[in-house]
Amino acid sequence: MRKVVIPIIFLVLSYGSLLSQPFPYSVSSDFAQPNNIRTYLSRVASEITHNSLSDIKSLNDWEAVRDQRRTEFLEMMGLQGKPFEGKRSPLNVTKTGVIQKKGYRIEKLYYESLPGLYVPANLYIPDGIKKSVPAILYVCGHSHTQKHNYQAHAKSFAQNGFVVLIIETIQRGEVKGEHLGAESLGWFHWYSKGYNPGGVEIWNGIRGLDLLSGLPEVDKERLGVTGISGGGSQSWYLPVADPRIKAVAAVAGAGSLEGQICQKSIDDHCDCMMPINTYGIDFTDVGALITPRPFMIAQTTQDQYYSIEAVRTLYDKIKPVYNWYGKSENLSMVEASGAHSYGSNEEFRSVILSFFMKELMGKKVSPEKLEPIDISKELSNEELAAYVNGAPKDDKTKTIQDSFVEMATPPEIKSVGQLEDYRKEVINFLKEKTFGAFPEENTPLEIRKEFQYTNKQGDEREIYSFVPEEGWRLKVFLRTGQPSKKKKPAVLVLRNPMDSRWSSYELTSGLADKMIIASFEARGIGETGWSPSLQWHIRRAAAWTGRTVASMRVYDVLRCLEALRQLPGVDPDNISIVAEGEMAAIASYACLLDDKVKSLLLKNPPATQNAPSEPDGTGMAIEMLNCLRITDLPQVTGLMCPRQLVAIGDWPETYKWVENLYKDLSKANTFKKVSKPSEWVE
Repeated sequence: MRKVVIPIIFLVLSYGSLLSQPFPYSVSSDFAQPNNIRTYLSRVASEITHNSLSDIKSLNDWEAVRDQRRTEFLEMMGLQGKPFEGKRSPLNVTKTGVIQKKGYRIEKLYYESLPGLYVPANLYIPDGIKKSVPAILYVCGHSHTQKHNYQAHAKSFAQNGFVVLIIETIQRGEVKGEHLGAESLGWFHWYSKGYNPGGVEIWNGIRGLDLLSGLPEVDKERLGVTGISGGGSQSWYLPVADPRIKAVAAVAGAGSLEGQICQKSIDDHCDCMMPINTYGIDFTDVGALITPRPFMIAQTTQDQYYSIEAVRTLYDKIKPVYNWYGKSENLSMVEASGAHSYGSNEEFRSVILSFFMKELMGKKVSPEKLEPIDISKELSNEELAAYVNGAPKDDKTKTIQDSFVEMATPPEIKSVGQLEDYRKEVINFLKEKTFGAFPEENTPLEIRKEFQYTNKQGDEREIYSFVPEEGWRLKVFLRTGQPSKKKKPAVLVLRNPMDSRWSSYELTSGLADKMIIASFEARGIGETGWSPSLQWHIRRAAAWTGRTVASMRVYDVLRCLEALRQLPGVDPDNISIVAEGEMAAIASYACLLDDKVKSLLLKNPPATQNAPSEPDGTGMAIEMLNCLRITDLPQVTGLMCPRQLVAIGDWPETYKWVENLYKDLSKANTFKKVSKPSEWVE
C-alpha cells in the first residue's frame, strides 16, 4: 500500500508488486522481434533489471557476496587501485576567503584529491559550535553554476546546525573538464579504458569526507550525503564506496536499466550516470550495498530522465534486503509532482532536512513543522568562487580522463613461455571484463540453407543462416567453386558496415579458385543493419548493458566459425579470416579467442582502440569494455603468433611490435607482407 501525505507520497510497496507486471513502456511485451537491435537491447536491459538480486534469497546469501560486489562496483567506476585502505596523498587544503553570514560562515577553499587534481568547494560552518556536530557532503549535479546554484541547500543545512561541504564536479565547476565524453564528443574509447567520470567524482567526494572528518567542528561518526541529478547518482555511489556515510538522500539520481533503455531516457543522460557495466548490474545492486543505513530515494513523477515506474522498481527490489537486516524503516521513497527537480513546490527540501535531522541528530521534526526554507541564491557565482587567482597551474581537471585509470603498455616478450603467459593473462581478463556478456551457454545454431544456385561456369553459391544468439539470425554467403567431393579450405570475409556491393570480392581477389569464400555480415551490417542515426544511441545503450557493438560482433564471428565447420565441403581445420578497417579489429579478437583459425589477413587495421570516434556515433565502433586495461589492438593481433599472420599493404606504426614479436619468436616465418590477397597463396 501507499501512505499518502499530500503532496508527498511515501512508498511502502510490497516486494514484487510492480515487477510481477510487464514494464509499462517496454518496446514489446515479449521482445520477440528478431534482428532488431532496439528490441534486443531492451530485452537484455529488462533481463538485467529483473534478474538483479534474484540470486539473493536471505541475509546469509547477501553477506556472502557483499564484499565481492562492492569490489566489482568500485572497479566499474574505475576506482581499482585507489587507496581505500591506508595512507592517502595530502589534501593540501587551501582557504581563499571567508564570507560571514547571519548564523554561519562560508569558507571558500580547494583541496587536492589526487596529486594535481583540485576540487573547488565551499564549507558552511554554523556559528557557536561548542561540540562536534553532524556534517553533510552536498554533491553538485550538472548545473552550470554548481556551488552557486545549489547554495540554498547548504545554507539551509547550516542554519539548522549541520556543517556542510559543497563540492563541484570536474565538468561544470570553476574549471571545465569533461563528463560528456561518449555522450557529446565521440569518446567511446572511454569504455575501452574502463573510465567513467563518475569515478573521479566519487574519489573527490571521498576526499571531501576526509576533509570533513578532520575538522574539529565535525563528528566524523555522523556524516551524510545528498544531491540531485548527477549529485543524486553520486548519492547512490558514495555510500557504497565510503562506509563512513551514515545517512543518504538521493534525489532524481537513478532509475532501472530497463527504464533507461526501453524508454530511451539514456539519451538524455551523462556518462557519469551508469557504471562501466562490466558485471551486468542495475542500480538495485548499488542500492543493496547501502543497506542497512538510512536511505531516502526522492523522485518526481514527471521527470524526463527517469520515469516514476523505473524508480519504484529500484525501491521494490532493494526493500527485501533492508527487511533481512530488520531495518525496513531505514529505506523510504518519497514522490512529488514536478519535472526533474525537488518537486513542483520544492517539497523535497524540507523532507530531506527532516530526514537528516532524525538520522544524524536524533531529532524528530516533521517537514511541516520546519521553518520555511529560503531557496534564493543570494550570493553570486563570483562571490562563492574558490579560485581567487585562477586554478593551480598543475591542475589536471581537464585531462584527468587520461590518467585516472591505468592503461596497459606493450609488454616486452622474449620467449615462447612469456608469450603463452601473456596470452593466457589477456584471454582470462577479456573473458571476465570485456566479453562477460557473452551468453553462458551457446544457443543451438539451427543452421539452415536459405538458397543455392550454380552460375554459367559451374561455380556453386550457397547461402546459410544460423542463430548466434537469441534474437538474431545471421547469414553467411558461400562461393564454393566447382563441385568437389573433397573438403576445401575456406576463408571467412568479414564485411564492414557500409561496404560496397563488391568489396568482399576485392578483398579476396584471386582466391576463389583455391578455396571457399565465405562472406559474413555480423549484426548491424547488411540485412540486419540499423540507421546511422541510431548508432550513437546503440553504442551507449549497448555499453550500459555490459557489451559493445564490437564485442557483439566478435561473438557473431565466433559462432559463424562454429557454423562454418559444420557445413558440407568445408575443411574445418583449414579456415582463415580476412578483414579490413573496422572489422579487422573484430577479426583479431575472434582469432585470439578461437585458436583453430589457421591464418589471419588484415588490411588497414585500426592503429589502436585508444582513439575517439565521431560525436554523432558514426565512425569505427571498435570500443570494447575495459580492453585497454590489459592490451590494445596491435598486441591482440600479435597474439596470433605463431599462427600465420598476413599484412595486406602497409600497417600503422603501432604494429611494429607485432613484426618484432614474429621476428623473435616465429621459427616458421609465419608473418607475411603482401600487396594483394592473391599473393598470400602464391
